[in-house]
Amino acid sequence: MGYTIIKLLHVLAVIMFLGNIFTGLFWMHIAKKTKDLKIISHTMQGVIRSDRLFTIPGVVLVTTFGIFAALHGHIPLIRTGWVFYSIILFTFSGIIFIWKVAPLQRKIYNFTHKQENNPDFDWNYFNKLYSQWDFWGLIAILAPVIALVMMILKLPQ
Repeated sequence: MGYTIIKLLHVLAVIMFLGNIFTGLFWMHIAKKTKDLKIISHTMQGVIRSDRLFTIPGVVLVTTFGIFAALHGHIPLIRTGWVFYSIILFTFSGIIFIWKVAPLQRKIYNFTHKQENNPDFDWNYFNKLYSQWDFWGLIAILAPVIALVMMILKLPQ
């Protein structure tokens, strides 16, 4: 497999990875606006599933094809700034996802799912969880977006 094919597969994996994250954020924002717990719960369940189907495999594919492309293109992983710092940002994003985002997703889903028929639903607690998820999700998405920009512009050299 040639360098350009490996690079194409790497870029397609990045599209799948980032596209899924942005789509999940979009649909959760729409669901939250409805103030309908069944919709919010169902949407978060979908976000969690899509992470299993697209985000996590996307991480594996982005990493695998990225390393293969660099090796095949004779690009030093550690001495090439835009590759090295992108790997650090991608790793940082994964740590934030595992440490903060995924647990908050489960908390939001469990809380809304169990409370779907409760007329005294604690919206303050939900908004606290959602704000935390939104904040950590933003951090987790900004890191790979910055890595994407660095990869395309090849900065820093």
